[in-house]
Amino acid sequence: MTEIVHVSGPELVTYADAMAELLVETVEEGSSVGFLAPLDREKAAVWWRERAGAVESGEVSIWIAREGGQVAGTIALVRAPLPNARHRAEVAKLMVRPAARGQGLGRALLDAVEAYAQVEGITLLILDTESGSLAEQVYCKAGWTEVGSVPGYAADPAGSLKPTTFYYKELAGP
Repeated sequence: MTEIVHVSGPELVTYADAMAELLVETVEEGSSVGFLAPLDREKAAVWWRERAGAVESGEVSIWIAREGGQVAGTIALVRAPLPNARHRAEVAKLMVRPAARGQGLGRALLDAVEAYAQVEGITLLILDTESGSLAEQVYCKAGWTEVGSVPGYAADPAGSLKPTTFYYKELAGP
């Protein structure tokens, strides 16, 4: 049974090694999540541990999907830092283990973030993903609106520049 858990900063540190494994596996599989291959597992764990302060301060919220004692997925919500943007946030680092894909886990993580954002009074979410990726299907089915694509916006894990598509979703207030 899959459990979606909103983690605190100290919990993130506890899960850092398992989340590093997920991140490394995601990058090795070819998903563009901001890292180049090969990604060292310890560097990935350090990257997660370094997010703990932002989680504790409320700048970032992170959820994990636990399945069979293993971290099967994750997603983050990054709050906009400026006073005129408190109504919006960015969805980031949606990752699902390749072996767990196609079972609705990505959608469940996305639903958890959207529900939390609504309760927090966030009325606009944004995100970006590599154009043509499987993630685009998840976002479209979840009611996200495509804004457009930017060519050569980010490198994939192999270092090749790829287009990125931007999406938004408006949420009702709390």
